[in-house]
Amino acid sequence: MARILITEDEDSLRIFVARALRLDGHETVEAADGAQGLETLAESRFDLLLSDIRMPVMDGIELAHRAAQAHPDLKILLMTGYAEQRERAEDLAEKIVDVLAKPFSLPDIRTAVARALAA
Repeated sequence: MARILITEDEDSLRIFVARALRLDGHETVEAADGAQGLETLAESRFDLLLSDIRMPVMDGIELAHRAAQAHPDLKILLMTGYAEQRERAEDLAEKIVDVLAKPFSLPDIRTAVARALAA
Protein backbone atom coordinates (compact mmCIF):
# COMPACT_ATOMS: atom_id res chain seq x y z
CA MET A 1 0.00 0.00 0.00
CA ALA A 2 0.96 3.67 -0.04
CA ARG A 3 2.93 5.91 2.30
CA ILE A 4 0.83 9.03 2.93
CA LEU A 5 1.70 12.32 4.63
CA ILE A 6 -1.39 13.94 6.18
CA THR A 7 -0.98 17.65 6.85
CA GLU A 8 -3.94 19.05 8.78
CA ASP A 9 -4.04 21.54 11.65
CA GLU A 10 -7.29 20.21 13.14
CA ASP A 11 -6.19 17.35 15.43
CA SER A 12 -9.45 15.40 15.43
CA LEU A 13 -9.74 15.43 11.63
CA ARG A 14 -6.08 14.51 11.15
CA ILE A 15 -6.48 11.55 13.52
CA PHE A 16 -9.76 10.47 11.85
CA VAL A 17 -8.23 10.53 8.36
CA ALA A 18 -5.05 8.76 9.46
CA ARG A 19 -7.00 6.01 11.19
CA ALA A 20 -9.25 5.49 8.15
CA LEU A 21 -6.31 5.25 5.77
CA ARG A 22 -4.42 2.87 8.03
CA LEU A 23 -7.49 0.60 8.02
CA ASP A 24 -7.06 0.46 4.24
CA GLY A 25 -3.48 -0.72 4.76
CA HIS A 26 -1.68 2.56 4.10
CA GLU A 27 1.18 3.84 6.21
CA THR A 28 0.47 7.35 7.46
CA VAL A 29 2.63 10.10 8.89
CA GLU A 30 1.03 13.23 10.31
CA ALA A 31 1.99 16.91 10.39
CA ALA A 32 0.09 19.74 12.10
CA ASP A 33 0.93 22.51 9.61
CA GLY A 34 2.53 23.12 6.24
CA ALA A 35 5.98 23.94 7.62
CA GLN A 36 6.08 20.70 9.59
CA GLY A 37 4.78 18.89 6.51
CA LEU A 38 7.56 20.32 4.35
CA GLU A 39 10.19 19.23 6.89
CA THR A 40 8.69 15.73 6.97
CA LEU A 41 8.72 15.53 3.16
CA ALA A 42 12.43 16.39 3.18
CA GLU A 43 13.18 13.56 5.59
CA SER A 44 11.41 10.69 3.86
CA ARG A 45 9.70 9.48 0.68
CA PHE A 46 5.90 9.54 0.31
CA ASP A 47 3.48 8.39 -2.37
CA LEU A 48 0.81 10.97 -1.51
CA LEU A 49 0.57 14.32 0.25
CA LEU A 50 -2.93 14.83 1.67
CA SER A 51 -3.11 18.40 2.93
CA ASP A 52 -5.60 20.90 4.23
CA ILE A 53 -5.39 24.25 2.45
CA ARG A 54 -6.09 26.63 5.34
CA MET A 55 -3.46 26.14 8.08
CA PRO A 56 -1.23 28.31 10.25
CA VAL A 57 2.50 28.85 9.59
CA MET A 58 2.39 27.63 5.95
CA ASP A 59 -0.85 26.96 4.11
CA GLY A 60 -1.53 23.98 1.88
CA ILE A 61 -1.19 26.00 -1.34
CA GLU A 62 2.39 27.00 -0.55
CA LEU A 63 3.13 23.51 0.73
CA ALA A 64 1.80 21.98 -2.51
CA HIS A 65 3.92 24.33 -4.65
CA ARG A 66 7.08 23.54 -2.69
CA ALA A 67 6.35 19.82 -2.49
CA ALA A 68 5.68 19.57 -6.24
CA GLN A 69 8.91 21.41 -7.00
CA ALA A 70 11.03 19.24 -4.69
CA HIS A 71 9.22 15.95 -5.38
CA PRO A 72 7.81 15.99 -8.94
CA ASP A 73 6.48 12.41 -8.70
CA LEU A 74 4.57 13.06 -5.46
CA LYS A 75 0.80 12.91 -5.81
CA ILE A 76 -0.99 15.75 -4.03
CA LEU A 77 -4.58 15.81 -2.80
CA LEU A 78 -5.86 18.94 -1.05
CA MET A 79 -8.78 19.35 1.38
CA THR A 80 -10.75 22.47 2.25
CA GLY A 81 -13.98 23.61 3.80
CA TYR A 82 -13.79 27.01 2.13
CA ALA A 83 -14.94 27.66 -1.44
CA GLU A 84 -12.52 30.57 -1.91
CA GLN A 85 -9.63 28.32 -0.89
CA ARG A 86 -10.67 25.82 -3.54
CA GLU A 87 -10.44 28.61 -6.13
CA ARG A 88 -6.94 29.48 -4.89
CA ALA A 89 -5.87 25.93 -5.73
CA GLU A 90 -6.74 26.36 -9.43
CA ASP A 91 -3.20 27.51 -10.28
CA LEU A 92 -2.02 24.13 -9.00
CA ALA A 93 -4.17 22.16 -11.47
CA GLU A 94 -1.16 20.51 -13.11
CA LYS A 95 0.43 19.63 -9.76
CA ILE A 96 -2.49 18.28 -7.73
CA VAL A 97 -4.86 15.40 -8.31
CA ASP A 98 -7.96 17.02 -6.75
CA VAL A 99 -9.38 19.24 -4.02
CA LEU A 100 -11.71 17.41 -1.64
CA ALA A 101 -14.46 19.51 -0.04
CA LYS A 102 -14.94 19.33 3.73
CA PRO A 103 -16.87 18.01 5.48
CA PHE A 104 -16.42 14.59 3.97
CA SER A 105 -17.40 11.09 5.02
CA LEU A 106 -15.14 8.12 5.60
CA PRO A 107 -16.04 6.60 2.19
CA ASP A 108 -15.37 10.00 0.54
CA ILE A 109 -11.80 10.27 1.83
CA ARG A 110 -11.03 6.62 1.13
CA THR A 111 -12.32 6.95 -2.45
CA ALA A 112 -10.48 10.24 -3.02
CA VAL A 113 -7.20 8.75 -1.80
CA ALA A 114 -7.63 5.61 -3.91
CA ARG A 115 -8.35 7.78 -6.97
CA ALA A 116 -5.36 10.02 -6.26
CA LEU A 117 -3.01 7.06 -5.90
CA ALA A 118 -4.30 5.55 -9.14
CA ALA A 119 -3.83 8.79 -11.11
